[in-house]
Parts: sequence; structure tokens; C-alpha cells
Amino acid sequence: MSVWLTHDLYICRMKYINYFFFLLTLCALAFSSCNKDELLTDSSAKLEFSTDSVLFDTVFTTLGSTTKIFRIYNRHSQPMNISRIFLASGSSSPFKLNVDGIAGKSITNVDIAGGDSLFVFVQVTVDPLGTNNPLLIRDSVVFETNSNIQDVKLTAIGQDVYLHKPDHFPTNGFPPYSIIDCSGGVATWTNDKPHLIFGYAVVDSACSLTMLQGTRVHLYNNSVLWVYKDGTLKVLGTKGSEVTFQGMRLELDYREIPGQWGRIWLSAGSKNNEINYAIIKNGGVGLWVDTVVTPGIPTLKLTNTIIRNMTAAAVYGRGAHIRSYNCVFNNCGQYVAALTLGGNYSFEHCTFANFWSGSETRTSPLLLMNNYYVSGSNLFLRPLDSCYFKNCIIYGDLDDEIGLDSTNLAPYPPSYFSYEFDHCLLKTNKSFTGAASAHYISCYKNSNPGFVNHTGNDFHLQSNAVNAIDKGDVTNILLDLDNNPRSGIPDLGAYEKTP
Repeated sequence: MSVWLTHDLYICRMKYINYFFFLLTLCALAFSSCNKDELLTDSSAKLEFSTDSVLFDTVFTTLGSTTKIFRIYNRHSQPMNISRIFLASGSSSPFKLNVDGIAGKSITNVDIAGGDSLFVFVQVTVDPLGTNNPLLIRDSVVFETNSNIQDVKLTAIGQDVYLHKPDHFPTNGFPPYSIIDCSGGVATWTNDKPHLIFGYAVVDSACSLTMLQGTRVHLYNNSVLWVYKDGTLKVLGTKGSEVTFQGMRLELDYREIPGQWGRIWLSAGSKNNEINYAIIKNGGVGLWVDTVVTPGIPTLKLTNTIIRNMTAAAVYGRGAHIRSYNCVFNNCGQYVAALTLGGNYSFEHCTFANFWSGSETRTSPLLLMNNYYVSGSNLFLRPLDSCYFKNCIIYGDLDDEIGLDSTNLAPYPPSYFSYEFDHCLLKTNKSFTGAASAHYISCYKNSNPGFVNHTGNDFHLQSNAVNAIDKGDVTNILLDLDNNPRSGIPDLGAYEKTP
């Protein structure tokens, strides 16, 4: 046999040997892969969860909740089969599940790959409870895996409500609305259970709606409480039992989120409206107050009230007549108080503050005064008869928080734009001297008022708030927003610093 033939046989033999080992490697990998993909059925292998319990805050009856999410984890290298995921209360459960895109109250044969996870989405809808008191609703999501039983607890608080939903559906583009039942010209909302408004709830002509102390009013997205011409709103809260207006979501994440509802609208011709000890928060416009119709009768008397976290404004006056004291207006996306189209306004011992922290940067001053409007190419004068601030704080994080928007057209006299700040602390770059001195009586400028915590909506005065303590003028508003007495020289703003 030649050397060349021996060499060729050697080469051929080595190729077969290499091919044999290659096949062995493939088989080993295939076996390993098959073994890895084999379902893990050991009863000691369990699932893990991102939480052991899911809590829903108060859920109003007949309305669905927000969606809560938790995750299922397979911490093992092999896949597992969850033979069944179900609600312990079965088909009668108020909760609903969606697991990896599959909805139902009982879901079977859900595979979860090794080292992977699945999302579980949970909602709850509570049927009317037949009681004024909140009730605790409990259930659990149960998982059966390899003869193991595991669960995640579900808890919700159900609350019956007075539901004000549309029963009028106009075709002229006006939103759906309901008319508040006002037998004998009087309607009373009580505090036994919350009131929930969908769409527009209308206080109609010749109707007076009274809200007793502790009444809770919740409004759906863009919903409005509308006091129509010749209608009246009386909000009769007390200290510690305020009337509250807010959105319908009560989860912690929503408690200070603006823009959840529309506005309270006191339209032109509504009269003798009173709001005392109310908390109005998290809407678009807190109070939208239109033109007074009957001279000498205030559109609104607003006292001892907090309005905050509005995307547009806390108070939007449009030629209105407003008398206010002991109020806090704060943290809005545009203006805190926009007093437009002229009007007649008086604010005493009020705190106006704007430290807006929303997604859009605020560029508007917190206070705007205006005495005209423009329609097409025409300008129309609306006299600002009086805009008076006494013992107030007007402060924010812009360099100038006072906007004066007046027409200088002759022959209109200065009385058509009449405003005065009397013993106030102001954030402004405007001059207090010369001709302007008539508008600023014993005022202080650009000094930190010393709020306790403006980011936490606490506008009490710190003990060292020397720029606001004892800086006021004698007043007949003898109690502050906390019902503390004002004695001697009063402090500025809605709160008197107590010892």
C-alpha cells in the first residue's frame, strides 16, 4: 500500500471521527434542551409574587375601579404549568382578572417559562350595598401549581353614592346633563354618603341647593356643577367638617393630581351664592364665576375655603362680584385668581400662593386683573369697579406674580381700573412709589412669607415668619381659617400664627 493511500485513509478516518463527535455533541445539546424544556412538576417548586395582597381604596358602587397589577414569577430554570388561576369567591366575585391577555374569573393551563414572569390585572366593580357606611370587600386570587395552593389577597372598600347622571341629551353640541331635583325650590345634599356627578349637574332657575356640613361631592372627568340663572348654591361646611369637592378616584396616587374634573360654574344671573368651609381640589377651574346681573348683590360670598391643584385657575371671575376672606388659593397651572372682564372683588386675610410643579412650566402670574375683552377686531371695556386686597399674601416662584391688564383708551378714567393692596405681602417687580403708591398701602415686597411647607400645601406660618407675622392692619375678621383668634396686630394671610 502506498504512502499516499495510507495518508488518504487516515484523513478519511479522522473526518468520520470528527463527524461522530459532532453528532454526539448535537445529541447532548438536544437532550439538555429537551430536559430544560420539560415541565417542572416537583411539588416543592412554587411560584413567587410581586406582592401578597392588593388593596383598592374606596370604590363607588356600580363604577369600576382603576386597574391594579401584580406579577407572577417562575424563579426556576424549567417551565411550570399553572393548572388553574381563579377567584376564591367564584362567579359571584366583584373582582375581575386578566392573566397574560386572558380574561375571566377562572383561567386554566397557563404556562410560565423558566426565569420568566406574567402580569395579572385586577379590577373590581361593587354592586349597590344598601347601606350608607363603607363596607370591606375581600377575595383572593388562587393559584394551583403542582398540587400547591397559593394565593394573593384582594381587598376593596365599597361605598354607595347618590348618583347624578345625565338624563338630558341635547343634540346642539351641549354636553349631557341632569337637573337636580328641587321640589319646592329647595334641594339639600347631606353627608350620609357621597354625591357623584357625571356630565353636568344643573341647579336650575329658582332652585336653591344647600350642601350640609361634611357633604362629599365627587365629579367624573370634565364634569361640572352648574348653578344656572336665578339659581343659588349654599355650601355650609364647618371647621373639621368641610364640604369637599374632588375627583372620583380616591387611590393614593390620585389624591393630589389636578385636572380630574371640570369646574363649579356660577353662571350669569345666579345670586346669593355662599361657600363656607369647603375644600375644592384637583379640577380644571375651582370656581368659574360669571357676570353679576343684579347690582349690589354679590355673585358669591366665599369664606374659610381652600381651593388648590387646578390645571387652569382656582378662581376665574368674569365681571363677577365676589366677597372673600380666610381663604387659601394655591398651586394652579395658569392663574390662581384670574379676575377678568372687570367686576367688583374684595379679598381679606387670604393666601394666594403658586408653586406649580406640573408637567408644563407656568408662565402666567398667579393674580390677573383685567377690564376689557376683545371680540374680532373690537375691544370692549368692562370696568373693574373695585379690586381690593387687605392683609393678604400673594406669593409664588415667578419674579412678578401680579398681572395688570388694563385698557388705556381715552376717555376712560382711572376708576375703570380700580385696584388696591392694603397691608399685603406681594411678589412683584412693580414700583410702589410715585403714582403707583395709591395702589399699594403699607405693602411689603419680595420677602419670603415663611410658609410651613408649600410643596405639601401647608400655608400656615412658621414661628420665624417675620415677614408676615404682625404685619397686618386692624380687621373685623376676628377668627382665622383654623378658628384661632386674631388679637392685637393680625398676621398676613389666612392663618394666624399661634404660640
